[in-house]
Amino acid sequence: MNKTYYVYILASKRNGTLYTGVTSNLINRVYQHKSDLVEPFTKKYQVHRLIYFEQHLDIHEALRREKQIKTWQRKWKLNFIEKSNPDWNDLYPEITGFRSAPE
Repeated sequence: MNKTYYVYILASKRNGTLYTGVTSNLINRVYQHKSDLVEPFTKKYQVHRLIYFEQHLDIHEALRREKQIKTWQRKWKLNFIEKSNPDWNDLYPEITGFRSAPE
């Protein structure tokens, strides 16, 4: 069975503080961020909104992509997000099937 890895971007609000990470369990990891169970950075800046994610079948490719995104200038990241999620909607309800998510 192949494992799937996710590169994801969280935001505090539209054009707010951003956090980029990688995980093999996107639902659980985002829940942890939203519940302030991990990452002092995301807790401190209230970075809880899943605004982008992509799937990879190879952990090395996912880690390479995460590092690539982290090196981008902020303007590039904002433009990248705007192309795939112009309203900066929280995608967590979409991936979980729930209408609302913990805040």
